[in-house]
Amino acid sequence: MNVVVLAAGLGKRMRSDVPKVLHRLAGRPLLGHVLDTVRTLSPSRIVVIHGHGGEAVPTALAAPDLAWAKQEPQLGTGHAVMQALPHLDDAAPTLILYGDVPLTRAGTLRALVETAGAGALGLLTVDLQDPTGYGRIVRGAAAADGARGPVRRIVEHKDADDATRAIREVNTGIMVVPTPMLRRWLGALSNDNAQREYYLTDIVAMAVAEGVTVATAQPAHDWETLGVNSKTQLAELERIHQRTVADALLEAGVGLADPSRIDVRGRLVAGRDCFVDVNCVFEGEVVLGDRVSIGANCVLSNVTIGSGTEVLPMCHLESAVIGADARIGPFARLRPGTVLGEHTHVGNFVEMKNTRMAARSKANHLAYVGDAKVGERVNIGAGTITCNYDGANKHVTVIEDDAFIGSDTQLVAPVTVGAGATLGAGTTLTRDAPAGQLTVTRVKQTSVPGWKRPVKAPKVPKE
Repeated sequence: MNVVVLAAGLGKRMRSDVPKVLHRLAGRPLLGHVLDTVRTLSPSRIVVIHGHGGEAVPTALAAPDLAWAKQEPQLGTGHAVMQALPHLDDAAPTLILYGDVPLTRAGTLRALVETAGAGALGLLTVDLQDPTGYGRIVRGAAAADGARGPVRRIVEHKDADDATRAIREVNTGIMVVPTPMLRRWLGALSNDNAQREYYLTDIVAMAVAEGVTVATAQPAHDWETLGVNSKTQLAELERIHQRTVADALLEAGVGLADPSRIDVRGRLVAGRDCFVDVNCVFEGEVVLGDRVSIGANCVLSNVTIGSGTEVLPMCHLESAVIGADARIGPFARLRPGTVLGEHTHVGNFVEMKNTRMAARSKANHLAYVGDAKVGERVNIGAGTITCNYDGANKHVTVIEDDAFIGSDTQLVAPVTVGAGATLGAGTTLTRDAPAGQLTVTRVKQTSVPGWKRPVKAPKVPKE
């Protein structure tokens, strides 16, 4: 099929200079969600209509499978679809979607296309308790069996009388249309209405006049059809989306301390018997092995964690790989390029960047380890720093197996600590430390007899 996505609006109620479809839901632009769903349908052509924001929208979401058409000025939804006509294949039907309606499911769209079949115009409609602002579905008399009557036309809210406004079945704007008919009907549109715009919905009355079947389908959930016109609506859809994700995780066996306090801004894949405490954020691609526990208030971005590992509260992990049965945190930060082996410990206020630390090594408190290769069974004491930056270039620190790094040690890279070596507390290492030996760089301890601590001079009263 052809797919046309209308994404030209500014969104005045958003009160933002950012085009509406680029505002983010679950970490992705609204339009990005729509395009992700569209791609699961494997359409032959995808045309996106943009307008406000100039080239900002095509630049943000450029992809080889997308064709772009600019609507300028914006003269209504019918006028927007007109811009896509040069890109459409008449041999395939055209599905029309909206870039600010991000939560429509692929199954709902497939059902709409199947309901329309060949040669019919298909509409996605929904019954709302409060239909204010939506175009109403006006039908003919109901069938003898009580089924709804045939669709006759769609009346926009601003053009509707009181009786029409009482109708609760509304048009979502999502439709599928035989493309040759779409071309003909768009050419016949008029802007003789309150908004002086070309309404795409007017083609429904044209279809009825020609005897073309107008078929309807409805989504399983009302929220699939909700659009974003304000920051309030965006926040509401964010919570709906996150609760839907949380429910799916629960169904998959993931334990959540509170399903209303988790944010997944990408994809979270979890093994058996995982547990996630409150206020955790998952970004990008996060993979948890079996029995992984994530403490409260953690942020994980593009992280893979092995089975049995415990991440304690208040950790920030980014582009890192953590082995099985490790313990991270609390208050630990793992930056990109960090790879930890099994049974490793990274404790409170430890930061690691671009570091590989092998099995059973630990840095339990107050350390910075950057651009380092750490072997097995290494102990990194509190206050240890790898001095990896000379002001112009980064250098590597190598700590071999079974080394012991004393507290308050500075490792001035490039430098190597040999296997089994011990560095005394307070050491500043500027040359390689031999394997199996104690290396200390402290000045000899002395005591000064008779020394007295300075005292504060008494304050002189002001006159």
